[in-house]
Amino acid sequence: MLSAHTVTEGARMTVGVDAEPLNDEASERSWEVDPDDEWGVAVITTVGRQLKLRREAVGMRAGDFAKAVGYGEDMIYKIESGQRIPRPEYLDKADGVLRAGGLLSAMKEDVQKVRYPRKVRALAELEAKAVEIGLYECNIIAGLLQTAEHARAVIGAAQPPYSPDDVERMVAARLARRSVFERVPAPSIHFVLEEAPLRRQVGGTMVWRRQLEHLLEVGQLNNVSLQVMPTNTDAHPGLDGRIELLKFSDGKAVGRSDGLYNGRPVSDPKQLRVLELQYGTIRAQALPLRESLAFIERLLGET
Repeated sequence: MLSAHTVTEGARMTVGVDAEPLNDEASERSWEVDPDDEWGVAVITTVGRQLKLRREAVGMRAGDFAKAVGYGEDMIYKIESGQRIPRPEYLDKADGVLRAGGLLSAMKEDVQKVRYPRKVRALAELEAKAVEIGLYECNIIAGLLQTAEHARAVIGAAQPPYSPDDVERMVAARLARRSVFERVPAPSIHFVLEEAPLRRQVGGTMVWRRQLEHLLEVGQLNNVSLQVMPTNTDAHPGLDGRIELLKFSDGKAVGRSDGLYNGRPVSDPKQLRVLELQYGTIRAQALPLRESLAFIERLLGET
């Protein structure tokens, strides 16, 4: 068994003798576990228990461990009791200090998922399984298409404002969903975006330019169709809000519309046919694919 002295000496080499505390109670508030997220609570409780068992197995007191990793002792107890979500760097430092050989660092993937809001996780799981994704967005650029800077500006504009940690948490969750573009085989993805959000310079000129450039990059992928609904057009079924349709390899589907069925997700074939009719009408009324990309290029040229 490694002695507490030996482990502490190893920690000195890992984080430095004069390392300042990296985090305090105030900066950790947004890392609380959602009590309604049963899966998240189970994951964090298990991770905390493993951290405590490993620390006790090497004979290290919580206070010594807290100094070694740069956290307050109270935060150590909260993480080990499953009341706080440990940061990825916390797990890496704990792994080094406790000489766990990568076992503690390996828990980062599940912990990171817990950091994402439950609704976002559920949506990402559906998108990861879908063979076809259709999305009409009326007020913003669709989350799947946002750059990190654009997402940060949009989320940061909320009132009352989110804490800086919460903003970063939500940005990370939004960006994680973009892995759908890297899937093999690739799903078929269709977007229809309104003209007005494309003209809104969210985050300033450079952030806006990069967002438009990103739209052009994604719009040229062979499994993606990106259309623009011009402002100067007739009324269409999307005026009530966002529409989303996801289809799966087993023939099942799920959809949601802000203007229908109280905004609830639906899977009933009759209700899905209504959503498909609305979405099909919107796509037919929007600019064709080539004209849509040319439109975005013109916007980019106006900056």
